[in-house]
Amino acid sequence: MSGSAADVLMYVWFFLAGLSTVYVAVDAFTRNPELTVMKWGWVLVTLYIGPIGASLYVLSCKEPRPGTHERFVAPLWKQALGSTIHCVAGDATGIMVAAVAASLLGLPPWADALLEYGVGFGFGLLVFQALFMRDMLGGNYAAAVRSTVFAEWLSMNCVMGAMVAVNVIVRSHVPGARDVADVRFWATFSLAVLAGLAFAYPVNVWLVAHHLKHGMGTVRALGEGGEPLPAPAPTAGDAAMEMPPSDVTAEQKAAMATLTLVFLASGVLLAGIFGGLA
Repeated sequence: MSGSAADVLMYVWFFLAGLSTVYVAVDAFTRNPELTVMKWGWVLVTLYIGPIGASLYVLSCKEPRPGTHERFVAPLWKQALGSTIHCVAGDATGIMVAAVAASLLGLPPWADALLEYGVGFGFGLLVFQALFMRDMLGGNYAAAVRSTVFAEWLSMNCVMGAMVAVNVIVRSHVPGARDVADVRFWATFSLAVLAGLAFAYPVNVWLVAHHLKHGMGTVRALGEGGEPLPAPAPTAGDAAMEMPPSDVTAEQKAAMATLTLVFLASGVLLAGIFGGLA
């Protein structure tokens, strides 16, 4: 495919991404009862991955009929997808900011990757996890950071493992992909976010299933996920909702952390072998 034809396809993709983002934003903020942080999460992720994000929103989060959101989002795959969207929205936004800064500063790929990991993890943890979720987690920001740092770190390792491989390899072989002013830069970022979302999903299934992370929430259930509402329904003045205690042992946490670190290292290795990481 010629460069001009590829450019046209990329511009069409971003046009569709814009339309998809508008659709998700309007529906989420005017008709859908998910938590506010999830509204922003869906909007950001759809901005990054376009119609794929909008399709996932419709299939897993958009309330099909009034009053059915709690039951609709109850299955584990939807709970885990919501958790992954929450993670990727924060991490990818931080990574995007770092990638733009690295491009403008002319940083080498290895320094770019380190900056992206640090800023992505920091933004995902300190803003999208602890800041936006602190009321649900008791209202104490420091406690919210402590309670979310492990789960966020595991997710970030998977997101970054996929994104560093895609970003470095594509930028090493596609002219213009390092330039923030070139459409190829943003197309590469979009592809990398999609890869990060796909590879972070399995660990989020594990985290949600073992009550180490919240899944898809509903405002009527104060973020407890997709469980049926008790009677009477809780009000906003009730105490912060807590997840059931996790049954995961310290050894299991260490094993999962090891797996995510191996995945991150594999992404870095692929970037070094097939791209110009060094």
